[in-house]
Amino acid sequence: MSAQALDAFRETLRGEVIIPGDMNYEEERTIYNAMIDKRPGLIVRCHNVADVVHAVNFGRDQGLETAVRSGGHNGPGLALVDDGLVIDLSPMKGIRVDPRSKRVRVEPGCTWGDVDHATHAFGLATVSGVISTTGVGGLTLGGGHGYLTRKYGLTIDNLVSADVVLADGHLVQASEHENSDLFWALRGGGGNFGVVTSFEYRLHPVRSVVAGPLFWPMDELETTLRWYREWSRGAPEDVYAFYLTAAVPAGPPFPEELHGRKVCGLLWSITLPEDEADAVIQAARDVAEPLFEFTGPMPYPQLQGMFDGLYPPGDQWYWKGHFVEEISDEAIAEHIRHGSVPTSKSTMHLYPVDGAPQRIDPGDTAWRHRDANWSMVIAGVDPDPSNVPLIRRGARDYWEALIPHTADGAYVNFMMEEGNDRIRATYGDNYERLERVKDRYDPENFFHVNQNIEPVGGRV
Repeated sequence: MSAQALDAFRETLRGEVIIPGDMNYEEERTIYNAMIDKRPGLIVRCHNVADVVHAVNFGRDQGLETAVRSGGHNGPGLALVDDGLVIDLSPMKGIRVDPRSKRVRVEPGCTWGDVDHATHAFGLATVSGVISTTGVGGLTLGGGHGYLTRKYGLTIDNLVSADVVLADGHLVQASEHENSDLFWALRGGGGNFGVVTSFEYRLHPVRSVVAGPLFWPMDELETTLRWYREWSRGAPEDVYAFYLTAAVPAGPPFPEELHGRKVCGLLWSITLPEDEADAVIQAARDVAEPLFEFTGPMPYPQLQGMFDGLYPPGDQWYWKGHFVEEISDEAIAEHIRHGSVPTSKSTMHLYPVDGAPQRIDPGDTAWRHRDANWSMVIAGVDPDPSNVPLIRRGARDYWEALIPHTADGAYVNFMMEEGNDRIRATYGDNYERLERVKDRYDPENFFHVNQNIEPVGGRV
């Protein structure tokens, strides 16, 4: 890349180009997972769609390894690339809510906290994750599940359309009626097919929820998880509760005498009236006496931001995922053996993905695992870089112990860089169709810094 080419590229942009040695380079190459230490050759902070088009064309013409960054929460750091080009979408933060049609159009630099803030004013929400600082782009393209999933489906089940800059620099719209094969692939196929510059989502009436944590002592894990595996699948779809193992955080609202204590428990999100929700929670209280409970009515954005302070940017992260169809007694034994997480921030979550997602055929979107009942993540987390070997080993050992008791593949947003066999297992019967879409829209595999689906004729 010549200085002349770079100067000419800068002239085409409204945004800025950041290169090594610039005053803000170190800050701009930092992402959520502090374990990632990549040094891009240049970072383009795109301000609009035209900037994205120019960046894609420049990266392609210059033969640069190219990554795309939205919120930067990707665990293995696929929002960055060493030496190459990072197309940084974070300045693109436009949001337009249409309360009459119950739609919201969102640019890819937004976080889910930005979206919740905009839609909550109208008593509306869409399906997203569980940390509000997560970017909309990666979560959506990987599938997306969270507190509203049992009632309203996955995030991709609420995606109405997307504007996409393709590898050849053309901007297209993808929907059920236009470029429908691309739309199918975007819904779970990750960032393999282009740069999405606008997402249009369906909204639902959600203003407040009854929510919060309920913890039991760790020695109640067997009793409570046996109960949860049956109760969860039969609960009304207004009721969402993910099962967890964790250490009690050192801060409010948790009592000081419980700080650091290993627990199992539930994190609730219920869209029923308060009295009906309390009756649901009472069933959990009756199984075993809670060690701690902090549940009650709250605005939906408050629930979405509940973990933000506990998990700020700058921690070391290593996570692994599984899809789970049944929680067997043998699996429960492994949770008992590994559930005492290695550091105070490490955790295991079993997120329900039954209910509304299961009413969609596995072939209707790239997300295949419509028969899964839970999406599990095992996360080793710690602020201290010296603990990276510990959290990596702890997460891997836990994950490997559960392989015989889980489905093939995993939620792509809970995968590290695990290779093509794991990706194929995740997509199963949908993989060959994804290859064909890749062949059509990105035949040279320009977009390959991701959980990559290789085109048949353009493998790198």
